[in-house]
Amino acid sequence: MADDVRTPTGADSTEESRELRERALKRLNDKRGLMAHGLAYVMVNLLLVAVWYAAGAHFFWPLFPLFGWGIGLAFHAWDVLWPEPGPDQVEAEMERLRRRSRHA
Repeated sequence: MADDVRTPTGADSTEESRELRERALKRLNDKRGLMAHGLAYVMVNLLLVAVWYAAGAHFFWPLFPLFGWGIGLAFHAWDVLWPEPGPDQVEAEMERLRRRSRHA
């Protein structure tokens, strides 16, 4: 049976596939959320620039929401697009923490 296939390590391949699917769906939803955030940022700020222009185009006050919201958007992008630490990075950090606790 296909449901009873095991990998060489003994892990159930269907369980591994299920976990991988859940991670993939979460990643795709995170990317979709980032795209929605980016689209909202562009659309709202275009509206604010249009209001500024229609009001006489004096001091460029849309700079404040552009900058403030842009910081939030940048952190959102960082969270979604920055790669998760790999097993080697986790192991290196664990070793660093072990060494640090021995010397403390």
